[in-house]
Amino acid sequence: MKVMVGGTFDPLHDGHKRLISRSFELAGKDGEVTIGLTTDHFASRKSHPVKEYSARRVALEKFIVASGFSAHYEIEPLSDRYGSAISEEFDALVVSEETLPIAREINMLRHEKGKRKVDIHQITCVLAEDKRWISSTRIYLGEIDEHGRLLHP
Repeated sequence: MKVMVGGTFDPLHDGHKRLISRSFELAGKDGEVTIGLTTDHFASRKSHPVKEYSARRVALEKFIVASGFSAHYEIEPLSDRYGSAISEEFDALVVSEETLPIAREINMLRHEKGKRKVDIHQITCVLAEDKRWISSTRIYLGEIDEHGRLLHP
Protein backbone atom coordinates (compact mmCIF):
# COMPACT_ATOMS: atom_id res chain seq x y z
CA MET A 1 0.00 0.00 0.00
CA LYS A 2 1.18 3.52 -0.77
CA VAL A 3 0.57 5.96 2.08
CA MET A 4 1.09 9.71 2.41
CA VAL A 5 1.52 11.83 5.51
CA GLY A 6 2.71 15.39 6.00
CA GLY A 7 3.76 17.92 8.57
CA THR A 8 6.38 20.25 9.97
CA PHE A 9 7.49 17.75 12.61
CA ASP A 10 9.32 20.23 14.83
CA PRO A 11 9.98 19.31 17.45
CA LEU A 12 9.35 15.67 16.63
CA HIS A 13 7.05 14.71 19.52
CA ASP A 14 5.09 11.61 20.51
CA GLY A 15 2.04 12.74 18.51
CA HIS A 16 4.14 13.00 15.35
CA LYS A 17 5.69 9.62 16.08
CA ARG A 18 2.22 8.05 16.35
CA LEU A 19 1.26 9.61 13.01
CA ILE A 20 4.39 8.38 11.25
CA SER A 21 4.26 4.94 12.88
CA ARG A 22 0.64 4.49 11.76
CA SER A 23 1.65 5.43 8.22
CA PHE A 24 4.30 2.70 8.13
CA GLU A 25 1.94 0.22 9.77
CA LEU A 26 -0.69 0.83 7.07
CA ALA A 27 1.87 0.64 4.27
CA GLY A 28 3.03 -2.78 5.40
CA LYS A 29 6.48 -4.24 4.93
CA ASP A 30 6.36 -4.06 1.14
CA GLY A 31 4.57 -0.71 0.96
CA GLU A 32 5.71 2.85 0.51
CA VAL A 33 5.34 5.94 2.69
CA THR A 34 5.71 9.43 1.27
CA ILE A 35 6.31 12.03 3.95
CA GLY A 36 5.71 15.63 3.01
CA LEU A 37 7.96 17.80 5.17
CA THR A 38 7.09 21.50 5.14
CA THR A 39 9.62 23.77 3.50
CA ASP A 40 11.20 26.54 5.53
CA HIS A 41 9.06 29.11 3.73
CA PHE A 42 5.79 27.24 4.33
CA ALA A 43 6.73 26.45 7.96
CA SER A 44 7.45 30.14 8.63
CA ARG A 45 3.69 30.72 9.03
CA LYS A 46 3.80 28.86 12.36
CA SER A 47 3.32 30.85 15.55
CA HIS A 48 6.58 29.49 17.00
CA PRO A 49 10.15 29.14 15.74
CA VAL A 50 10.83 26.15 13.47
CA LYS A 51 14.18 24.50 12.81
CA GLU A 52 15.55 24.51 9.27
CA TYR A 53 14.25 21.90 6.82
CA SER A 54 17.55 19.98 6.81
CA ALA A 55 17.58 19.60 10.62
CA ARG A 56 13.94 18.48 10.69
CA ARG A 57 14.65 15.98 7.92
CA VAL A 58 17.60 14.51 9.85
CA ALA A 59 15.47 14.11 13.01
CA LEU A 60 12.72 12.46 10.98
CA GLU A 61 15.13 10.04 9.31
CA LYS A 62 16.74 9.15 12.65
CA PHE A 63 13.32 8.26 14.08
CA ILE A 64 12.40 6.16 11.02
CA VAL A 65 15.69 4.24 11.07
CA ALA A 66 15.60 3.72 14.85
CA SER A 67 12.02 2.40 14.58
CA GLY A 68 13.07 -0.31 12.14
CA PHE A 69 10.17 0.22 9.74
CA SER A 70 10.48 -2.05 6.72
CA ALA A 71 8.41 -0.12 4.16
CA HIS A 72 10.25 2.03 1.64
CA TYR A 73 9.96 5.76 2.37
CA GLU A 74 10.58 9.05 0.68
CA ILE A 75 10.66 12.52 2.23
CA GLU A 76 9.59 15.30 -0.11
CA PRO A 77 9.34 19.07 0.38
CA LEU A 78 5.82 20.26 1.19
CA SER A 79 5.38 23.87 0.10
CA ASP A 80 1.59 24.11 0.55
CA ARG A 81 -1.28 22.34 2.36
CA TYR A 82 -1.60 19.59 -0.24
CA GLY A 83 1.75 18.82 -1.82
CA SER A 84 1.72 15.94 -4.27
CA ALA A 85 -1.35 14.40 -2.59
CA ILE A 86 -3.69 15.96 -5.16
CA SER A 87 -1.77 14.73 -8.20
CA GLU A 88 0.00 11.47 -7.28
CA GLU A 89 -1.52 8.01 -7.14
CA PHE A 90 -1.60 6.54 -3.64
CA ASP A 91 -3.96 4.58 -1.41
CA ALA A 92 -4.21 6.26 1.96
CA LEU A 93 -3.61 9.52 3.76
CA VAL A 94 -2.82 9.51 7.48
CA VAL A 95 -3.86 12.58 9.44
CA SER A 96 -4.49 13.76 12.98
CA GLU A 97 -7.76 15.12 14.33
CA GLU A 98 -6.33 18.57 13.68
CA THR A 99 -5.56 17.95 9.98
CA LEU A 100 -8.65 15.89 9.05
CA PRO A 101 -10.29 18.89 7.24
CA ILE A 102 -7.23 19.19 4.96
CA ALA A 103 -7.53 15.49 4.05
CA ARG A 104 -11.15 16.05 3.08
CA GLU A 105 -10.09 19.01 0.91
CA ILE A 106 -7.47 16.80 -0.76
CA ASN A 107 -10.11 14.22 -1.68
CA MET A 108 -12.40 16.95 -3.01
CA LEU A 109 -9.59 18.38 -5.17
CA ARG A 110 -8.64 14.89 -6.36
CA HIS A 111 -12.24 14.27 -7.37
CA GLU A 112 -12.33 17.57 -9.29
CA LYS A 113 -9.19 16.49 -11.17
CA GLY A 114 -10.74 13.12 -12.05
CA LYS A 115 -8.53 11.24 -9.61
CA ARG A 116 -9.91 8.57 -7.32
CA LYS A 117 -10.46 9.47 -3.70
CA VAL A 118 -8.07 7.96 -1.17
CA ASP A 119 -8.77 6.39 2.18
CA ILE A 120 -8.33 8.74 5.11
CA HIS A 121 -6.95 7.25 8.31
CA GLN A 122 -7.24 9.55 11.30
CA ILE A 123 -5.19 8.92 14.39
CA THR A 124 -6.17 10.29 17.77
CA CYS A 125 -3.89 12.96 19.08
CA VAL A 126 -1.57 11.96 21.90
CA LEU A 127 -2.47 13.52 25.22
CA ALA A 128 -0.01 15.10 27.61
CA GLU A 129 -0.09 14.47 31.37
CA ASP A 130 -2.67 17.24 31.73
CA LYS A 131 -5.00 15.45 29.25
CA ARG A 132 -4.54 18.16 26.61
CA TRP A 133 -3.02 17.47 23.19
CA ILE A 134 0.73 17.34 22.80
CA SER A 135 1.60 20.09 20.34
CA SER A 136 4.73 21.77 19.08
CA THR A 137 3.39 25.12 20.28
CA ARG A 138 2.98 23.83 23.84
CA ILE A 139 6.50 22.41 23.73
CA TYR A 140 7.96 25.72 22.50
CA LEU A 141 6.02 27.58 25.19
CA GLY A 142 7.74 25.39 27.79
CA GLU A 143 4.52 23.80 29.09
CA ILE A 144 5.45 20.20 28.21
CA ASP A 145 8.28 18.14 26.76
CA GLU A 146 8.07 16.07 23.55
CA HIS A 147 6.57 13.17 25.52
CA GLY A 148 3.83 15.31 27.07
CA ARG A 149 5.34 15.51 30.53
CA LEU A 150 4.52 18.76 32.32
CA LEU A 151 7.58 20.93 32.78
CA HIS A 152 6.05 23.16 35.46
CA PRO A 153 3.45 21.06 37.30
